[in-house]
Amino acid sequence: MVWEGLNLIGTIAFAMSGAVVALKVDYDIMGIYVLGLITAFGGGAVRNLFIGIPIIELWQQSMLFIVALITISLVILLPVNTVKFLSKWNIFDSIGLSAFAVQGAMYAQSIELPLFAVVFSAAITGAGGGIIRDVLAQQKPMVFKEEVYLLWAILAGFVIGMSWVTTTYQYYLVFIVTLSCRAISHRYGWSLPTRSIQKIQ
Repeated sequence: MVWEGLNLIGTIAFAMSGAVVALKVDYDIMGIYVLGLITAFGGGAVRNLFIGIPIIELWQQSMLFIVALITISLVILLPVNTVKFLSKWNIFDSIGLSAFAVQGAMYAQSIELPLFAVVFSAAITGAGGGIIRDVLAQQKPMVFKEEVYLLWAILAGFVIGMSWVTTTYQYYLVFIVTLSCRAISHRYGWSLPTRSIQKIQ
């Protein structure tokens, strides 16, 4: 139930995030639906590819596809000011990252993959859809900016991979903590160290 709940939360959040970005860059209605769906399901598809899960499992999530389509349709109908507000605060992207990071780690752990694979699964499930979204929207992927983003998914995967989390309450707690850390880091502009050859004379 935890896995299904987080899967639903992540799908809705990332479908909305993808649709908001598509509206922001002036895509047509087909582009909005495509970007919303890719954001919602892209990370899980890439994860399955890397950990050896048949891609056909993606197409067996009919209910989630319907939920995503409904979510995207609702975003299209939102007032312009609301879309701008959602774009500014980026809350749905943070929710999707946190939910899918925990869900991805749980998935890898359930098939008894090693720690590194669990952490990778958390990272790619949480951030993969967003990376594809940003590339298709011709934006610099948020994951590769100095802002703290992917690190929170990695830490969630590590905690789960170490088997420090075993109960429903604890899994949801990891989700809430990951979301809170991402929201705080975004709010206060926390960043990771950078090094650029462009700054070297």
